Amino acid sequence: MTAPTLRPPTSLARSTLIQMGVRIGVLIALSTLASYLHMFHTLREEALQQLARHVAERSQREQAIFTLAEDNHAILRKALEERIRAWGQQDPNPRFDSLFTQWPDGTVRSRVEGFDGTRMAGVFVPPGVKLDTELRRRILAAYDVTMQYGPAFAARFIDTYVTLAEGPVITFWPTRPAWALELPANDPTLEYEYVTITTPAKNPRRRTAWTGSYLYPPTQNWLVTVSTPLDLEGRHAATFSHDVMLDELLARSINDHLPGTYNLLVRDDGQLIAHPGLDMRGATVDYDLLGTAPKPGETAPRLASEEERVHLRSLFEKLKNRQPGEDLVELPEYGEYIAVARLQGPEWNFVTVLPKSMVTDSALRAARYVLLFGLASLLLELVIMYWVLREQISQPLLAFTQATHRVASGDFQVTLDTRREDELGQLAGAFRTMANQVQQREEQLRQANEGLEQRVEERTRELKTVHGQLIQTARQAGMAEIATSVLHNVGNVLNSVYTSSQLARDRVGELRLEHVSKVAILMEERQADLATFLTQDERGRNTLPFLNKLGQHLLKERQEIITLLEDVGRYTEHIGDIVKVQQNHARTPRMNEPVHLSSLLEDALRINAAALTRHHVKEVRQLPVLPPSMTDKHKVLMILVNLISNAKYAMDGTPPEQRILRVKLERPVPDRVRIEVQDNGMGIPPELLTRIFQYGFTTRADGHGFGLHSSAVAAQELGGSLTVHSDGPGCGATFTLELPYQPIGQSAPS
Repeated sequence: MTAPTLRPPTSLARSTLIQMGVRIGVLIALSTLASYLHMFHTLREEALQQLARHVAERSQREQAIFTLAEDNHAILRKALEERIRAWGQQDPNPRFDSLFTQWPDGTVRSRVEGFDGTRMAGVFVPPGVKLDTELRRRILAAYDVTMQYGPAFAARFIDTYVTLAEGPVITFWPTRPAWALELPANDPTLEYEYVTITTPAKNPRRRTAWTGSYLYPPTQNWLVTVSTPLDLEGRHAATFSHDVMLDELLARSINDHLPGTYNLLVRDDGQLIAHPGLDMRGATVDYDLLGTAPKPGETAPRLASEEERVHLRSLFEKLKNRQPGEDLVELPEYGEYIAVARLQGPEWNFVTVLPKSMVTDSALRAARYVLLFGLASLLLELVIMYWVLREQISQPLLAFTQATHRVASGDFQVTLDTRREDELGQLAGAFRTMANQVQQREEQLRQANEGLEQRVEERTRELKTVHGQLIQTARQAGMAEIATSVLHNVGNVLNSVYTSSQLARDRVGELRLEHVSKVAILMEERQADLATFLTQDERGRNTLPFLNKLGQHLLKERQEIITLLEDVGRYTEHIGDIVKVQQNHARTPRMNEPVHLSSLLEDALRINAAALTRHHVKEVRQLPVLPPSMTDKHKVLMILVNLISNAKYAMDGTPPEQRILRVKLERPVPDRVRIEVQDNGMGIPPELLTRIFQYGFTTRADGHGFGLHSSAVAAQELGGSLTVHSDGPGCGATFTLELPYQPIGQSAPS
């Protein structure tokens, strides 16, 4: 009698635990999601509040130098007005002539004798300025005010200077003491931006104004100039100026930021002053986010990519379109929060950008802790439940299972606990009744033999089914062996395909196509006077030779890339032929073709070239040119690739400088050709020489034992043989492939 298949009690308990665990796990997942959402909103609000506080505090700190400059100008303005009134009707000529003198170039400058620019203010009056008495008084008044306050202001500002409306400049610049003496006579003083922004036409409200930031070439410092106009009797009389150094402000803006954020400075007109991605090398002006080209002679900074420019343009548009008083905005397309504050003085925007990922990552970390705590609680609960189920359900069910096995073995005298008043007690009584009935039927079956013939037929059918399954299993095993061989050989070639494709990709990546764009932009900028630019400008004269050299370089790179792609094509063709060899294995024999064996050996070495170079293997080739022979080209190539690849791995234990691979082609007898692949690697113990070509045998930890087996089989199919010789461990090994030689009467290629 066949015993019924019963479900083990432990499986029932395990199934119950899994179902309950899934339900509790869903609850934990939902609570974790709720916790994540709550924490995300909480952390988001905290992060935005911290961001707003940070930007407000930073703006107060960074604008201190600007507000100080405006305060200084208020002092200078009041002092100069008082000083001009003090001169009143005094004769300025004696003191003026004692301090200043006219130079041969027509300018009036500070006298050289006794002049110390580190302690004294310098004076420069352009040629052609009429020095009447009133102007001389104003020059002396400005000189006295500059001498009085310039040294005090030098602690925070590199210079202090007053430019009169007629053109004279009075400057205290201790770091450039000879400035007033070295300034060219034709210096366009009144055309500079720091003067023009204070004229009534451009500054009708007569307020302090700020220039854009710029690079001052003599000192290679980034500066911004603050200028305040002074009107006397309803007309523009003078301009007070400070040059404020920006190098420290720019460095702080880029390097001093909240974790995970970055800062930038931008003007309302789109001039980007500071940003971590700006390449300031060679730049002389700010970067224009609106795309306005710099003026002739000016060089703008560069951004890393066009994507970065588009990103910053979107950020600037968001800032520009924000509501008044709105200090926090969101840039959803880039997943960023933006906090902005105005710097009093130049009215720049100090911006800090916070990626949303900083908030979500913190929320995820907190949610992860909730999830881990929930999983730990779930595990503890499952352990308790398992103990209860085992004691109350599994043990009684185990008794039922044992009783079932006894009944199945013919022992119907089973004892179960029928005293329990629950469902298991009822099941025990029913099981006892069933056992009695089964016992009666068993007796009846023992007395009956009418069904014996039917049972024999059933067994016969079962045996036939098993036999068919065995045949199918054997067929699948054979298919697996063929597939394994194909994969092994294809894998060897794919290594070379990958290497060649990577080299081709690297070559393409190194093409300096950006130079073409730069030349095009340069020529487009000079389109109006292109002929003059190409013949007279130094950069224009170098353009055509540069394009010629660039074209030659690109042609050379293209040829090298084509060579690599041709290698990929040849390797790919070999992969296809490997597959075709296996497909035709059980069908008609493959057609032979004329093959130059020396060239075929060169191809096998080329396929393994990248790996041999990587393993520092030196090659010694003895490849005489023989007339072409009729053979299966791709089977021979498959064997050679496997032998060279195995030789490479066999030399892993040999010092790199001693690794030598010898490949030899010879014709020992007229109708045979011999190819030897010799390495000086790990060698082969004598007891393994008879097993080296067995299917599945390998000496490498990551080997599969398919390559040499398939190579030996292929050699036999070609009518040849594959043998191995080694003097023992550490003595290297020599694999010899012998093939029939059938020359077709053609001369060897030159």
